[in-house]
Amino acid sequence: MRVGRLPLFALLALWLIWGYSWIVLKIALRYSAPFDFAALRTFLGALCLLAVLPFTGHPLRPRRLGGLFVLGLVQTSAYMGLSMWALVEGGAGRTAVLVFTMPFWTVLLAWALLDERLRAMQWAAVLLAATGLLLVLQPWSLAGSVLSKSLAIGAGAVWAASAIMVKRFQATDPMDLLSLTAWQMLLGTVPLALIAWGMPSPPIDWSMIFILALAFNAVATTAVGWLLWLYVLHRLPAGAAGMSMLAIPVIAILASWLQLGERPVLVEWVGMLLIGIALLLLSLHALGQHRELAPPVAPE
Repeated sequence: MRVGRLPLFALLALWLIWGYSWIVLKIALRYSAPFDFAALRTFLGALCLLAVLPFTGHPLRPRRLGGLFVLGLVQTSAYMGLSMWALVEGGAGRTAVLVFTMPFWTVLLAWALLDERLRAMQWAAVLLAATGLLLVLQPWSLAGSVLSKSLAIGAGAVWAASAIMVKRFQATDPMDLLSLTAWQMLLGTVPLALIAWGMPSPPIDWSMIFILALAFNAVATTAVGWLLWLYVLHRLPAGAAGMSMLAIPVIAILASWLQLGERPVLVEWVGMLLIGIALLLLSLHALGQHRELAPPVAPE
């Protein structure tokens, strides 16, 4: 399959937007509590996607609201809440790497819940990823925040669970993926808003930096990012979209190093390298099987 330049440019733009978004999120937390920002971001992001739907020919009217709300609890409320909470004390690059262990959790959940057989390369990836996670977490040491790292890993596991939920959801009565994403995001905002309202926190500092960070995450990361994601999924060969996910945490690490001065210690570098190798093995296996490693849902 011959790939033109436009899908590759779209893929590059997606890497930059989603990779750099972790730095923007970290900066936004200087001006807002995590759940306040999460609720605002998902609400505005959902409105952007809903506004785009009529112009892309996708149906605006939702179906199966009960199922969409359950999906929104996992894909939006839990994923966004855990990842934003992890960023409070965790570094942006490190958090991105741990969240992007999602394919590793997807393989394990598919094995446990869907009875999918794991091949030797997948088991090797599981062992490498588990070792890498252990080195990044460093439970034997008090260095760094074990809580923030655990929350980031939890966000990756929740993201994987939502991907499997979407597959089952679509198997019974398929919905357009963009419409499904917009509505579950809007419904998933409700629990985030309730948590933000119920948790005592300082008021939001509506500075220009905060407003720009909010706009970037609502418009660029969510609306533009999702349109690019769907375009990439439809235009690139099988497995290529999954391979592309490897570049996003790499960009987050480099950007957090350059802009935020975050420098992981040596053992964390080794752990993240092992996680990267594990994800690469999973991607290569998906390419060999002519399957998509990329999930039907993307980081929002």
